[in-house]
Amino acid sequence: MLSKKMETAINNQINAELYSAYFYLNMSAYCEEKSLPGFANWLNLQAQEEYAHAMKFYNYLHDRDGKVILDQIDKPKSGFKNILDVFEQVLEHEKKVTAMINNLYTLAVKENDYPSQVMLQWFIGEQVEEEKTAKEIVDQLKWVGDKSTALFMLDQKFGRRLDQAAEETSE
Repeated sequence: MLSKKMETAINNQINAELYSAYFYLNMSAYCEEKSLPGFANWLNLQAQEEYAHAMKFYNYLHDRDGKVILDQIDKPKSGFKNILDVFEQVLEHEKKVTAMINNLYTLAVKENDYPSQVMLQWFIGEQVEEEKTAKEIVDQLKWVGDKSTALFMLDQKFGRRLDQAAEETSE
């Protein structure tokens, strides 16, 4: 049985994952406005992936006879300086999400909640990948600087990102 503490923490994580989707969708809109459709595509797919993460937690709560309580989603920050600023914020956000997942895992250990520990292992691995990808993009954008041809090529590269959210929901 899921403890009340764990249920509350997972509900908070659902909210955080939905905020993440909103956060990335807002950044995608910024990229569209700046005529960076490839980055917009990447961020839009990231938003879908975050929604899929929220649904994993949502379904997990139901599987464990928990009660889902949806809360208000905060408005994401806007007014980015440039595309590098966008992805530096992506990296910081992913680090914050990693800390949240780690805290959830710590709670699951304290609560002797083995099913939650197993479920959270997937998210721990996912966060390693999320941080790695965000850091690589930040590094590439720093390397490119304001060279428009190189930025155009990166934009094209990120426009080819496939929809991974659909794959995740089926896992």
